[in-house]
Amino acid sequence: MALKKIKQPTILNSKGEPIRLSEQEQYHADWTQRLVNDRFGNSLGYEIPITTLTTIMKKITEQKFYQIPFADFVPVRVGEGAWSSFLTTYRSFDVAAPFEDGIINTGANNARLSNADAGVDALNIKVQNWAKSMGWSIFDLEQAAKSGNWDIVTSKEKSRKRNWDLGLQRVMFLGADGLNGAAGSCLGLLNQAGITVNTTLIAEKISTMDTSELKAFTAAVIEAYRENCQRTAMPTHFIVPESDFNGMASTVSPQFPIKSVLELLLEMFKTMTGNRDFKILPLLYGDAAYNSAVLNKTRYVLLNYDEESLRADIPVDYTNTLANSLDNFSFQNVGYGQFTGVLAYRPLEMLYLDLTPVG
Repeated sequence: MALKKIKQPTILNSKGEPIRLSEQEQYHADWTQRLVNDRFGNSLGYEIPITTLTTIMKKITEQKFYQIPFADFVPVRVGEGAWSSFLTTYRSFDVAAPFEDGIINTGANNARLSNADAGVDALNIKVQNWAKSMGWSIFDLEQAAKSGNWDIVTSKEKSRKRNWDLGLQRVMFLGADGLNGAAGSCLGLLNQAGITVNTTLIAEKISTMDTSELKAFTAAVIEAYRENCQRTAMPTHFIVPESDFNGMASTVSPQFPIKSVLELLLEMFKTMTGNRDFKILPLLYGDAAYNSAVLNKTRYVLLNYDEESLRADIPVDYTNTLANSLDNFSFQNVGYGQFTGVLAYRPLEMLYLDLTPVG
């Protein structure tokens, strides 16, 4: 069956005669249309074709992103050390002879007593400066206003602020692109240098472990952390890849469906650490599919949430300058801030557990 040819409407001039474009005029008309589509486009611009029966709705649907409160995972200090190039944190160490060297014989001549001392070293972290501008003209304002209720300046500002928020979020977990290699100056929670990596405890996702495998894991995980930190600290947070966390609603045993895997784990951690506020948190960046450019590993983390153990800094939080113009036609302003990556000041108080399937 032949397709019915759609008859295109004929455009007439004031005398009722059809308008015919020359070859050159048609070329320029097509070029102008492509320019409008590319610049304001039907995909991402405010020039949208409508008809007399079209109603522009008041509510605008905005793009959504994966967002999490990263300060729930990493202690973050805001506003300290503004405008610095580096932040230096001192670490103090005890330097003393064995305790028994302090025992003295009061009946003898103790000419030289054993002493106790302290030493200090320092860790530096690079402060990253960040700034992005945005601009608009009177044409932008007026044409956006004619399109309905779209506030172009507000949308641009939201976009820039979201760029800061999402950028910091990724930095807190994977570091900054180009600065998160082995000797990088801006690392994240999941790729710290000098952290012990356990590759034996998790051979499959925790949510899919049977009762015997789950029993073996819960019996060994706290001991692995305590042995790693030389029994000086207890973990406060267990960070789980989101794909595994979402499966932990399943019951531990189908024969006795009393508790979910998540409830069992949380109860175990709270009991063993003596911390009723212990947290198990899901993290998308822990999945290999979402960290492939940096790790390409499915990584779990046990850590002590303490800014003396682990910290990131935001010396200057996101700030706007006032909009200004040289000609009162084009306007611009700048959003800026300062941030650092994450640094483990006590690396033994963090333990990575990588999913390493057997076989």
